[in-house]
Amino acid sequence: MTKILEVKKVTKILAKKEILKKIDFSVEKGEIYGFLWPNGAWKTTTMKCIMDLISPESWEIKIFWTCWLTIEDKMKVGFMPENTYLYKHLTGREFLNFNGKFFWLEWKKLDKKVSKLLKRVDLEEAGDKHLHSYSKWMLQRVGLAQAIINEPELLFLDEPMSGLDPIGRKMVKDLLVELNKQGTTIFFNTHILADVESICNRIAIIHKGEIIVEWKKISTIKWSLEDFFIEKVTES
Repeated sequence: MTKILEVKKVTKILAKKEILKKIDFSVEKGEIYGFLWPNGAWKTTTMKCIMDLISPESWEIKIFWTCWLTIEDKMKVGFMPENTYLYKHLTGREFLNFNGKFFWLEWKKLDKKVSKLLKRVDLEEAGDKHLHSYSKWMLQRVGLAQAIINEPELLFLDEPMSGLDPIGRKMVKDLLVELNKQGTTIFFNTHILADVESICNRIAIIHKGEIIVEWKKISTIKWSLEDFFIEKVTES
């Protein structure tokens, strides 16, 4: 397979403390990759370094086989942060239309896409309500919708199931599997191990700023992922 994301020797220092210690892992094109962590692991910092939202002290990061992304390359990437920063004075529909314009979609095509996305994340009836009236799970869903509005080839998700009830979690998992079958490579952070176990191809585990397990195929784990995770974190 082909590595669509390569992360090598990523080091980050914060307040004179090394919080990321030569992070190394890779994601193959066409897979769903779970990035697991206990508290204090700096998993969001890792993702922000990959997304070029913060600068590490040293790194080698390749996305789409290159270190320098063009505008066209960036338009093939989707991203949903852990805390979605939304314009609460907009409706869900307005917010998605706003985001869609960054990808040069013509108005009629964008309007149809937004309606389809709202239905896809079960917000069809709430699409014309203002975001300030949305519950946490509704905001989570509209955040996911904006991350896939450009039909990305590579999708980054930071805690996509956070705050969702079992019905919402299943909807998100089904959507991720559907996107993956359509060709989207997915990389996501989470601590909900059951979700990872059910949909991921491979995993990495980060603990105290270090990768303690990398490139592990879910299918090769002989016991539950929960037991495997606890054992590896306890050992490190």
